[in-house]
Amino acid sequence: MDIRTGATSQDMVENRTFDEIAAGDSAVLRRTLAQQDIDLLAVIAGGGSGGEGASAGPVVTGLVSLLVATELPGPGVVMLGQELAFRGTVSAGDALVLTLTVTGREAGTRELTLSCDCRTEAGREVACGTIRVRAPNEKIRRPRAELPDIRMSRHERFRALMAEAASSEPPVAAVAHPCSAPAIAAAAEAAQAGIVVPILVGPRGKIEQAAAEAGVALDRFRLVETPHSHAAAEEAVALVRRGEASLLMKGSLHTDELLRAVLDRAKGLRTERRLSHVYLMDVPGYPRPLLVTDAAVNIAPDLAIKRDIIQNAIDLAHAMGLALPKVAILSAVETINPKLASTLDAAALCKMADRGQITGGLVDGPLAFDNAVDPWAAREKGIVSPVAGEADILVVPDLEAGNILAKQLTFLAGADAAGVVLGARVPIILTSRADAERTRLASCAVAAKLARLRLAAAPGGEGAA
Repeated sequence: MDIRTGATSQDMVENRTFDEIAAGDSAVLRRTLAQQDIDLLAVIAGGGSGGEGASAGPVVTGLVSLLVATELPGPGVVMLGQELAFRGTVSAGDALVLTLTVTGREAGTRELTLSCDCRTEAGREVACGTIRVRAPNEKIRRPRAELPDIRMSRHERFRALMAEAASSEPPVAAVAHPCSAPAIAAAAEAAQAGIVVPILVGPRGKIEQAAAEAGVALDRFRLVETPHSHAAAEEAVALVRRGEASLLMKGSLHTDELLRAVLDRAKGLRTERRLSHVYLMDVPGYPRPLLVTDAAVNIAPDLAIKRDIIQNAIDLAHAMGLALPKVAILSAVETINPKLASTLDAAALCKMADRGQITGGLVDGPLAFDNAVDPWAAREKGIVSPVAGEADILVVPDLEAGNILAKQLTFLAGADAAGVVLGARVPIILTSRADAERTRLASCAVAAKLARLRLAAAPGGEGAA
C-alpha cells in the first residue's frame, strides 16, 4: 500500500523509463467488447453510432492508446505516430487480444518502435502495424484514474418512430378520464406532435381543472362528458365499438378500471387473445430494439397465458419491421430444473412453437438474462441457439420480474420505454406520471402505428371502422 495515498498496487499506475525497456519487451491487453465501447469510440472518432459490425479502426486505436498510456511505457509517454492496418469489423461480444512488442530503440531521442498485433481470441486478425512513441526518462507512479461513467443514448430510434407517426394520418384516440395535469398533458402532447387526435372522456369540471393546471387549451379537442371514472372507461370503449375511435388511451383512472371495461363480455373489446403489456425499449449499449413482456397486466401467467403473451409480442415485432424476431423465455438459469417452474414453462413453450401453436418468431428457453442478450455469455456457457445473445423479445416469468427488469433498464441503463397493451380489438396506451415526454409520445406512436395497420387491413381498407 502507498502510505501517502492509501492506494494498493492494483490502484496505482507505474511507468517504465526508456532505460528500463529492452527490445522484445511486450504488453498485452485483453478486452471483451461491449456495444457501449464501440459506440463511444465511434463517436470520438467523428462518426455516428458504431452499430453492428463496426469498423475496427476507432476501437483498436482507443485500446492502443490505453495500453501505451498505462503499461508500455506508461505515464509520461508521448505518442509520435502510428501505421496500422485494420481488417474488417468488430462487434459487441468480440474478445480482443492486443499485443505491443518493442522492436526498435533510439537512445538519443528515447524513441521506441512498437509492433502492434490485435486479434480475436479465436485467432481472427483485427489490426497490425507499428507505433512510434517517446518514452519518459523519469519514474512516475500515480493513482490509477477512475474514468467517468459515459452513457450513449440511442434516442434516434424513438425519434424516427415519432417522425413516422407524425407524417401519417393520425388515428383517433379515446382518452379515458384525463383528469390530472400529467394525463391531459400527455394527450395534448400527442396531438401537438400529430401522432393522435384525442377525444377527452370524463367529468367536464375535472378535465377543465386539469387542463388549467397543465396549461392546455381545451377548445381544440372534442370532449365527451361522463359523471365519473367508471363511466369514462365504459364510454371510451363505446367510442371504439361505434368506430369513432381506433385506439384507447389511459388517463388518470386506475388501469384495472379501464381494463374492466375493455374485458366486459357484452360491451367490451375482448378477442380470443389474452391481454398483455409489451415495452418496446431502446437500451443504450444494445444493438437492436428490445421488447419486454409482460410487465404490467398479467401477474402470474400460466402456460396458456404465456403463449398469448409471446404471440402478442411477436405480432408487435412484426409491426415494427422485425420479420422473424428472436424470443428468449427468461428464467434464473438456462437449464431445465423441475423445482423451478419457469424453466418447465419455457421448455413447454418451445415445444408449442415447434408444433405451430406459436408462430412468426424463433423461440428458445429457458435462458438467463445474461446469455439471452450477451453473445459472449452465451458462448462461455456453451449455449448453441439462434436466440441466445441476440434476443429481440424477452419474456419474463411473471409481472414482478418484468416490472423490475423494465425499471432497471430505464432508471439505471438510461433506456427509453414505450408501452402498449395488446390482445384487445385496438391497442391501448398506458402511460405513467413518471414517464418522460419522449416516452409518452413514443407509446402513442407505437399504438398509432398498430391502429393504422389494423385499419388498413380491415375490410374496406384505410379508414374502415
